Amino acid sequence: MRIIAMIPARFEAARFPGKLMKDLGGKPVILRTYEAALHTKLFDEVYVVTDSTIIFDSVQNFGGKVIMSRKEHECGSDRIAEAVENIETDIVVNVQGDEPFIDEKSLSKLIKVFKTDAKKEIDLASLKVEITNQEDIENPNNVKVITDINNLAIYFSRSVIPFHRDKKIIVKYYKHIGVYAFRKQALLDFYKTPMTPLEASEKIEAIRYQEIGKKIKMLETNNIPIGIDTPEDLEKAKLRLKNV
Repeated sequence: MRIIAMIPARFEAARFPGKLMKDLGGKPVILRTYEAALHTKLFDEVYVVTDSTIIFDSVQNFGGKVIMSRKEHECGSDRIAEAVENIETDIVVNVQGDEPFIDEKSLSKLIKVFKTDAKKEIDLASLKVEITNQEDIENPNNVKVITDINNLAIYFSRSVIPFHRDKKIIVKYYKHIGVYAFRKQALLDFYKTPMTPLEASEKIEAIRYQEIGKKIKMLETNNIPIGIDTPEDLEKAKLRLKNV
């Protein structure tokens, strides 16, 4: 089974423009993430896929593998799908470019889903983390996920799901962490399908996979990724890097 990592990397970012090229311990954030993905030794190849000549040149000059997007894309799955269309692989893992402290254990668990899926019934694997704070549960920026008894995703929503009508029943809430492992064909099927109605309404790309019949296996993790979304996050990342 051939497994590759794809790191989608846009230069523009609403809250922190150019964040992937900010210095983190003497190297740009995107290179730190690329190195971390290589260091896991989980992948046959690691690629950065970008729409930015600045990022492209930086990764290439470093000696990394990088692909330039030919089209404009609304989501990471589309950008990755375009890049892998002509790459020979079975499984594609989406590694977030602004998360240089990669959770190797969780990525390994995602990959194991496909290695143990003899009938090839699972199309995607992704992560969820339990949330208990009511503010987090009600926050529409946190995508919630509910699953069936086999931990297959039933639905993703920015609303509070499930609705806790019967207070005598203990209910757990899970936040979706947008780290994915895909079968290549599932990714290509997504790419060839226009945005679906529920996906457009919720602005959650995972829903398109569900609307076209793909099975998503959800794995629980206790590790919340440390992303760099603000200048303050970058300073925290610098401190963490010193302590690694």
